[in-house]
Amino acid sequence: MRTDTTAPVVIDRREGPYGEVVLRRHGALLQIIANGCFLMDTSDGRSERLLVDAAYDALDGRPEPAILIGGLGVGFSLAHAAADRRWGRITVVERERAVIDWHLSGTDAPLAGLSGAALADPRTEILHTDLVAHLSGADSSGGTRKTYDALCLDIDNGPAWTVTEDNNSLYSPAGLAACQARLNPGGVLAVWSAQPSSAFDDALRNAGFQSVRTEEVAVARGVPDVVHLGVSAA
Repeated sequence: MRTDTTAPVVIDRREGPYGEVVLRRHGALLQIIANGCFLMDTSDGRSERLLVDAAYDALDGRPEPAILIGGLGVGFSLAHAAADRRWGRITVVERERAVIDWHLSGTDAPLAGLSGAALADPRTEILHTDLVAHLSGADSSGGTRKTYDALCLDIDNGPAWTVTEDNNSLYSPAGLAACQARLNPGGVLAVWSAQPSSAFDDALRNAGFQSVRTEEVAVARGVPDVVHLGVSAA
């Protein structure tokens, strides 16, 4: 395997309410770094696509289900959902203004090539707000408190490896209860993680989710990426 030995080049660096967020180019790849923690890059996207597909497959075939994607990232999950005409309303919650700008700031936006078609889709809505606050109803997005058929969450490297300490509450009993409250009956919670967590599977069961399981995505080295899945009571 050929290794790219060039040094990463910073495209944009910003300080926000949650710390530093950086977009950098490393060879042909674009990478997002938050507070010094690598989040994702444009190298693959298999696990982000699995996040969306596994959620749909766990549903009951209902027409045009509404999906919330937690975390815009490089846009893989959004692009994959928008390419599937079976999905109905597609809502993306992203708390970092910089990440949204990297997709939206004109035709030269670094990540527009991945997300442009999806963002132009009339089903798509981008909310600039904190996911934890949105799920609990404490954000300022306004309007009727919407519910969803699928919550696809990818804002951390996993329930035990959060980008900021505030995100820990998402995986707590209260956070999982907030997820339940935002799901329609029989809806699906799908959570991406860089490693399996039997403790989180137990937390999902204790929160009342049914049919709890994980799906794996093999990686070149180390433990596989996984998607944790749980179904809300019908």
